[in-house]
Amino acid sequence: MKILIAHNRYQYVGGEDVVVQAERTLLESYGHNVLLWEVNNDSIVGMQGKIKAALSAVYSLTSREQIKEKISHFRPDIVHIHNFFPLLSPAVYDACQDAKIPIVQTLHNYRLGCPKAMPFRDGKICEDCIGKVVPWSGVVHGCYRGSWVQSASVATMLTFHTFRGTWQNRVDAYIALTNFHKDKMVQAGLPKDKIHIKPNFVPAPKFQSETSKLKNYALFVGRLSQEKGVAMLIDAYAQSNLSIPLKIVGDGPLDEVLRQQVQTKGLGENITFLGRQNKATVLELMYNAKFLIFPSIWYEGFPLAIAEAFACGLPVIAPKLGSMAEIVEDGLTGLHFEAGNSLDLAAKINWAITHPEVLDTMEINARCTYESKYTPEANYKQLMEIYNQVINKVKVESQKR
Repeated sequence: MKILIAHNRYQYVGGEDVVVQAERTLLESYGHNVLLWEVNNDSIVGMQGKIKAALSAVYSLTSREQIKEKISHFRPDIVHIHNFFPLLSPAVYDACQDAKIPIVQTLHNYRLGCPKAMPFRDGKICEDCIGKVVPWSGVVHGCYRGSWVQSASVATMLTFHTFRGTWQNRVDAYIALTNFHKDKMVQAGLPKDKIHIKPNFVPAPKFQSETSKLKNYALFVGRLSQEKGVAMLIDAYAQSNLSIPLKIVGDGPLDEVLRQQVQTKGLGENITFLGRQNKATVLELMYNAKFLIFPSIWYEGFPLAIAEAFACGLPVIAPKLGSMAEIVEDGLTGLHFEAGNSLDLAAKINWAITHPEVLDTMEINARCTYESKYTPEANYKQLMEIYNQVINKVKVESQKR
């Protein structure tokens, strides 16, 4: 099968970019001919760059012609679009449709229902724009990059293509990461019957040694930003005098603030910041941890850190919220706590510490869940089922015309 992958990379590599490269490698490993067409946001520099990006976000004739040319030369069986925002724009759908090439769009975030792509504002979940034809609230609050001008550009794109019927009629299939994610996208107005569920995947980890796990510390892995809930996790340690050491892996805008919070609360001996680490080191840390704590205070998409934890046989303590409540099964592969509640989080951490035999069973369950749902092999099977279904559907519809 010949597959054209289109993706607008971000200026800083994120989870979406990692997933795109992983899927490309996966498809090629099974013998498929893959062409990856990427553009990046490096060109968005200065006021002129921002104006150009704002116009491109709504509809880019340049991108339409570029993908049209690539389709003409490569002749793909299917086009898989990961991120079109802001430079590619939904114009790429038109070029594919004109060429009668099936289109699959992965929904990595909540962009088609929220100008910010993350329904989170002022420290709490916000759904003001989800399901609204005109996402005016996102403009008023300057949700995209803190700018009402840039937010207006995103809102214009969403409104224009809602009225045009782009989301309903110009995409053959969407891929959502969880059932919760799908439900939110349906609430945003996407056609339910076109949305397939396919989670992200991670390769099986290879460890430097097969020695027994240390299991003498708790672990956090992620971006040090407000929505990840690390400040609340530190409060849980401070309020309940938790004894198990905590290692924090990652960096981000709140790095210094969180380090200061730890020092102010006198937790310096119990909480250690390790900064950004390479993947091999992260997996070793997961392999030797007692459990992963994932305290996010927003819905999340599909956190790769949780899939990686399961691959390492590591139970996860996560909030009963959004996709996390679906991925982590309470009492089976981890524990749920009330989102944003530091005391409840502390209680669940203490429970896990005092029930080692249950945690041992959770380790087995976590690894089994990984093997059944989140391996490259399982993901490839799901992806090909979606591709074949879409190709056959478009073929039948073309014959009817």
